[in-house]
Amino acid sequence: MSRVSQNVVIEFCFADLVRRDVNVFVATGGTASVVKAKPLIPRSIPIVFAMGGDPVKLGIVASLSRPGDNITGVSFLLSEIAIEYCWGGGDMDRVRRYAAELVALAPDVILVSSGSALAALQNATRIVPIVFVNVTDPVGAGYVASLSRPGANTTGFTLFEYGTSGKWLELLKQIAPAMTRAAVIRDPSITSGTAQFAAIQAVAPSIGVELTPVDARDASGIEQTIAGFARGSNCGLIVTASPSAFRRRELIIALAARHRLPAVYPIRAFVAGGGLISYGTDEIDQQHRAAGYVDRILKAEKPGDLPVQAPVRYETVINLKTAKALGLELPVTVLARADEVIE
Repeated sequence: MSRVSQNVVIEFCFADLVRRDVNVFVATGGTASVVKAKPLIPRSIPIVFAMGGDPVKLGIVASLSRPGDNITGVSFLLSEIAIEYCWGGGDMDRVRRYAAELVALAPDVILVSSGSALAALQNATRIVPIVFVNVTDPVGAGYVASLSRPGANTTGFTLFEYGTSGKWLELLKQIAPAMTRAAVIRDPSITSGTAQFAAIQAVAPSIGVELTPVDARDASGIEQTIAGFARGSNCGLIVTASPSAFRRRELIIALAARHRLPAVYPIRAFVAGGGLISYGTDEIDQQHRAAGYVDRILKAEKPGDLPVQAPVRYETVINLKTAKALGLELPVTVLARADEVIE
């Protein structure tokens, strides 16, 4: 424990797991040190590791908090334990290194919140139970055998169904009715990237929109393609879900603002960072549902017998400040169905 504790392990109580105190260790690939040194807890108490992206942006902090918890940035007091989070920040070498270290500690369950971290963990173990959230296509990526019977040691909750991607284009047309051309940032190297783009393509002819694909893997390519695309008129932007797009979200948001492009994003984190509007999974709800699976695994159910589940709650988030900067008058119907409006 000491080797990992010096770098990435932070201790806290995860009240959602079994509605009793369960010690949970978070190792999300960062470099911060442990907040509070404690002796290694007895192995009679379950140990869970959570690994993945920024826990604040992905909703992990909100899913763990309860009324009365004092939350400030990435540090908060939960069940009388001070927490300080850290994460990988897209550094895959670090993620792979800590995945191997976590597996070596033989935890009871690992909770993972990104596809890239899930891949690293599966390379390290096919024995330790894994519950994932925010993974787009677990079957296509080879993480599970099927949605109904995932098999082996992995199960979890998908980020969305591909049909959702078509709704992004419909939403873009609603907020920018004159739009006839849309750039679509996607990762063509992954199954989910091509499938999301195909779902958008299926909707485009019916609303009279011409699509321009943009490769999410190349930052300079994104910048050059968007600059050229935006020289035309009646333009808009869609960002599909991928690790590549998420890592480059600050660049993408800045480009949309620079070229005055109305843009639709797949998750709230983009809008919180200055993007215009998102429609996607309620990620806090995903974390709560994942906690239920962790609970069941701690009670001796096998992850391979628990079906992979699709989201049940979606949310629309709007940044009004960005809308005003773009000179957009958002339709009342869109504002009325927003789950959150950032002013």
